[in-house]
This record gives sequence, C-alpha cells and structure tokens, in this order.
Amino acid sequence: MRQWMSALVISLLLLSSQVIAFDHSRWNTLLHQHVQPQRGGVATVVDYDGIAANREALQSYLDSLSAATQGEFNSFERDEKLAFLINAYNAFTVELILQENQPDSIRDIGTLFSSPWDKAFFSLLGESRTLDELEHEMIRGNPDLMDPRIHFAVNCASIGCPALRATAYTGEQLEAQLEESTTQFLSDKQRNRYNSEQDTLEVSKIFDWYEDDFEGAAGSLSHYLLQYSDTLGIPANRQKALDGEDMEVQFLPYDWSLNTQ
Repeated sequence: MRQWMSALVISLLLLSSQVIAFDHSRWNTLLHQHVQPQRGGVATVVDYDGIAANREALQSYLDSLSAATQGEFNSFERDEKLAFLINAYNAFTVELILQENQPDSIRDIGTLFSSPWDKAFFSLLGESRTLDELEHEMIRGNPDLMDPRIHFAVNCASIGCPALRATAYTGEQLEAQLEESTTQFLSDKQRNRYNSEQDTLEVSKIFDWYEDDFEGAAGSLSHYLLQYSDTLGIPANRQKALDGEDMEVQFLPYDWSLNTQ
C-alpha cells in the first residue's frame, strides 16, 4: 500500500511539474503554407490571398487565443507566455490586414486621429485589446517578459519590419527562435549594414524608435549591436571603435509597404 501511495505521489508531482503549453499548431500550419522566404531567408512575404481563402483556419486559431483565460495564461512558464503574446500579435495583425482588404500599407488603416495600432478589434485574456496594448503594455511593459529581441519577432505587416517567421513561436524553442530571428534580420544588408566607405553602421529605424530597450539590455545601443558585429559585417579592426562608441550609427529609412507577394 505504501509503495502504491508513493508511486501515486511521484506521478502527481511529475504531472504538476510538466510545462503547460498552448497549442499553436494551427498558426504554425498557416505560416508554413503562406509565408515565403526571400533573399536567402533574411526576409519573408505573406500570401494574404492564400490566408483569406483559408480564413476559417485563421479564425479558429484566433478564437483559441481569445478563449484563453488570465488564469490559464498565469499558469504558463515565462517563455510560453512570451511565445503566446508574440504569436497573438502576429496573427491578429494578419487578421487586421485581411479585415481592411489588404491596403498598400498598414498605416493606411485608421484616421488622422487613430492609428491601426490603436484599434480595439480583438479580445485577449478576457479584455478588448489593441495591438499597441499587446506590444507595449503586455510585452514591453512587463519586466518579466521584456526582451529586446521581441522587436525582431513581432511583425507589423511591412517590408521594413523583421521577417514574419514561417513557423510559430513556442515556449520550448523560444530562446533559439528569438536569436535566429535577430541574426536573420541583422544579416539583411538592405536594412542593416556596415558602410566601409564612410566607416558608419547603418541600421534599421527600429533601433532608433526603441533605443531605450537596447540600452537597457546592454548599456548602450552600440554595445548591443557589438554582440552582432560579425553578423553586421563589421571588420574585426573596427569593432573596437563600436565598443568605444566611436563609430557613428545611422538609421535607414523604413519601408511601410505591405509585406505581400
């Protein structure tokens, strides 16, 4: 009897220690089918027509996100929470583009007084939400979840934005996925590059808009970018200049055109 009870207790402890994971398989399938790599994988384009033709599958996934309760979310491990919110941001952004009949740019949505990111068009964790609230309050505003690499994971449906991954983020793989998304974006010479003629580092406007996030992670923007010197193509003999913040960092124009085929 004691042996049986001991085995039962151990089994219950093992079950309670298992990571609770949200099912992102429907989103993963849609991404695999309708997101195409470009320029060696440093960028992607989205087949919005293909997703529109499979709208029921997208809606099913969005409904599952909206059905998740705050209590269920609280039971997730840290990486599972962040993966959930990143996928939600990307999936609801795709839904917004489809709702608005695929405008030339996401910035065409809204009015002079209201941006597309201010539009409360979905429900998450029991409340009506906007994309701004999801990104800036639920992710960036939460010290337990904030990671500057989220800027290379959330996708604003624009060519200038880091690529929408062709696979869903998951808690189990999140660390590797975030690092891969970061290095892929920084490998894109159209958006991030070392200019040898001017000895300057030219990077995406994202690093200007969210400089505080990168400073908070590494002390300065230069020190954050220094971690990816090889990816950015900075010669070894000029990396010391970046380390000493003696290399000028310039911000490239941002292309807000829709990331469509």
